[in-house]
Amino acid sequence: MPREFPNGLTPPDWLVRNLRPQQAAPLNRPALVRAALGMALPLAVGLAAGQPAYGALASMGALSAVIGDTADAYRMRLLNIAIPQVFGAAGVTAGALVYGQGWLTVAVITGIALVSGMISTIGAVSSVSGLLLLLNSVIGAGLPLPGAWWLTPVLMTGGGLLVLLVALLGWPLRSGVPERSAVAATYRTAADQLAAIGTTDAEEYDRARRTVTQSLNQSYDLILARRARYRGRSRDLTRLLAQLNAITPVVEAAPAARLAGKPLPAGIPAAVHRIADAIDTGYTGPLTLALPEPRTETARVVDHALRHLAEVATSPDVDPSGIDDRLGRPAALRVRTARAARNVMLSANSWRYGIRLALCIGIAQALVSLVPVPRSYWVALTITFVLKPDFGSVFSRALLRALGTVVGLMVAATVLTVVPRGWWDVPVMMLLAPLIPALTPRGYGFQTAAVTPVILLLSDNLNHQGTGLLAPRLLDSVLGCAIALIAGYLLWPESWRTRVGDRLADAVADTAAYVDLAFEPGADPAARARMRRRLYRDLSGVRTEFQRALSEPPPTGRRAAAWWPLVVAVERIVDATTAARVRVRHGAPQPSRTEVDGIALHLRELAESVREADTPVPAGTDLTGPPGSVLEPLRQEVAAARAITAPR
Repeated sequence: MPREFPNGLTPPDWLVRNLRPQQAAPLNRPALVRAALGMALPLAVGLAAGQPAYGALASMGALSAVIGDTADAYRMRLLNIAIPQVFGAAGVTAGALVYGQGWLTVAVITGIALVSGMISTIGAVSSVSGLLLLLNSVIGAGLPLPGAWWLTPVLMTGGGLLVLLVALLGWPLRSGVPERSAVAATYRTAADQLAAIGTTDAEEYDRARRTVTQSLNQSYDLILARRARYRGRSRDLTRLLAQLNAITPVVEAAPAARLAGKPLPAGIPAAVHRIADAIDTGYTGPLTLALPEPRTETARVVDHALRHLAEVATSPDVDPSGIDDRLGRPAALRVRTARAARNVMLSANSWRYGIRLALCIGIAQALVSLVPVPRSYWVALTITFVLKPDFGSVFSRALLRALGTVVGLMVAATVLTVVPRGWWDVPVMMLLAPLIPALTPRGYGFQTAAVTPVILLLSDNLNHQGTGLLAPRLLDSVLGCAIALIAGYLLWPESWRTRVGDRLADAVADTAAYVDLAFEPGADPAARARMRRRLYRDLSGVRTEFQRALSEPPPTGRRAAAWWPLVVAVERIVDATTAARVRVRHGAPQPSRTEVDGIALHLRELAESVREADTPVPAGTDLTGPPGSVLEPLRQEVAAARAITAPR
């Protein structure tokens, strides 16, 4: 229940959602150390060389690497940090070359914004690359940079690579192989899902299931990235792939066990944890599991899945020809690059976002470069961070950016007032820099509060304005948020169907196709597993977009709240379908084609109603079937989905 203000008023739900800190993982202590060393060391070297401005530029490059240092695996960390640095170097070079040139500056930065926005839609690494391309071009066009034109990109890239170097120093000390650790982590999330079965808290099980989906996605993506480096098959990666595929029967058995409504014996999740430990250490050989004797149909399903899991996970030999390779060998890098470029050029979404970002940046840069009012690069900088498609709701980020900037400016004011410039900047940076990786998981507002004093301290080493820049930076930040809200949010009223409705409708239609395939005689089991995983991945994306929409004011937030129960209902339908399929595979009677077609038809009708309606409307259901059918739980879930109504 939302808390009440002292006057008895209840704050709106969207405001509470924005201000509530996110649940954060335990502190990543190595990341704190990397941030402290990576950002303080360049300052120290610059001061020792009598060039503090050069040290500040290198620290700015390190800051971008600290923000992008989010991957656990070293190979992914290499991509996340190194590739964006190349784009950042190009951005700061282009920005510095048009510094102070009026309309030319506006045109170049606006063009870069268009390119940045379009490539940001490709994927995670390209998103960070696009961000750094625009961010550094704004800095290059907004600050008088010291030295020759080539010196700044070299210094900033060097600062970013320093953070990467500090990260790679731990490579020889890493425990195990990253891909192997990722597979073991997926096993542990599956064990947690089994442990959550039968608990009184339904949300606990749903949360555990979503964690398994996310972990599977990460593990498959990590192995896929590694396999892209090999022309042929790798024995180690084939074995890891076999281990990852082997968890599928356990994941599929979980919904069937949940329908029984009783907790599983503690020995079952403990056995999965033991298998995970064997994978993590690379153990191969016999593995004795203390599994309870299965006495029910559901228990036999789980027992069969676990014994198969243990056999595959600890087998010393894996025959590549016998592996159901659900990933497939990725295409060559040249082919994937050409495909991504073609998709970006032909995608309406990439053009829409690129133009949207370019419009906002163009307005901001024109305000800075052409209007005789003392405004700074901070306006465009604010828009760059706020208007990111994969970072969350534009409205929420604008609100949190303003609040975080206020807090960050208070910290910066204290530092710039109390701490003398010079060598004292080094210990101050060692204290401030670790706050970035520490607070970022708590939410965007917390990240802004941590980044703001760091940027201001580095900027002061370049322009020496001291506390005189605090009030203008606050005004610039508010101005940037206003431009993003008006030109990047209110003027682009994406329809509900475009943003969320069509994606939810597609997920419901795909669920109908999954029901058809799940009970089709002779269907490929691998095809069923691929469709189920793709469904959960798509539903995870839909859930993320809904959660962003819930944090916006009416009408968007209200509409998201009205449709939200259907998202949960569709996830339960997929679970019920998987549970029924598992029961059929283990001896339950095969449902008739008429019964399956009736359920699929209702789901397709539901998909069409989602696609056409702005608010959910209850629909009558006539889902009857033979008594005791294996599809009875599925019929109940479909009926519940069609009976969802909009709140009055």
